[in-house]
Amino acid sequence: MSRQYSQIRQLTLAAFFIAIQVIMTVMQIGYIPIGPINVTTMHIPVILCGLFLGPAYGALAGFVFGLTSMLRATFVPGITSFIFSPFITVGGISGNFWSLVIAFVPRILLGYLSAKLFRILRKRGVQDLVSCGITAAVSTMTHTLLVMGMIGLLFGPSYAKALGVDISALTGIIMGVITSNGILETIAAAIIVPALDKALYPTIRRMRLGE
Repeated sequence: MSRQYSQIRQLTLAAFFIAIQVIMTVMQIGYIPIGPINVTTMHIPVILCGLFLGPAYGALAGFVFGLTSMLRATFVPGITSFIFSPFITVGGISGNFWSLVIAFVPRILLGYLSAKLFRILRKRGVQDLVSCGITAAVSTMTHTLLVMGMIGLLFGPSYAKALGVDISALTGIIMGVITSNGILETIAAAIIVPALDKALYPTIRRMRLGE
């Protein structure tokens, strides 16, 4: 009975994080457009879900992140939305199967790896809030590198064409995104995730979820 109750609590908390993601998407605070790209805060609930509930639920939250990304690219398209949705054509450039790979794989790994890294750090005796900050920073930057790396690898010429630049300038543009948006998102996660962990610690850790 106790195990079943624990599973119910886990599902309830997972549903809470998923609801937060949906609200952030609808209210347009999960994806903040800056030019042709978006600064995202959607990675924060994904990381938190991984920290509190473990790899499986972290991956689930990551899947929801990918799903909202694909849906937003489909129904609120920008000039590079084909990168995240196979159902959209922008400026004569269409998405394809690899759009789904970019939309989902880095986000699923974000939640999964966040949970794994956090547990490794804690087992090595790293203080809880420090573990949260390191996990948030490393996971966020890894996510950014995966997304931008996949864009360059799978959609390089199309991405350059959509931005109206020569393919030779693409590497510089991708590095610019990583060193601007990526660092901004990493700093935000490294500050916000430990703060939220501290606020939720008394309840979540007492429930021993995701251990």
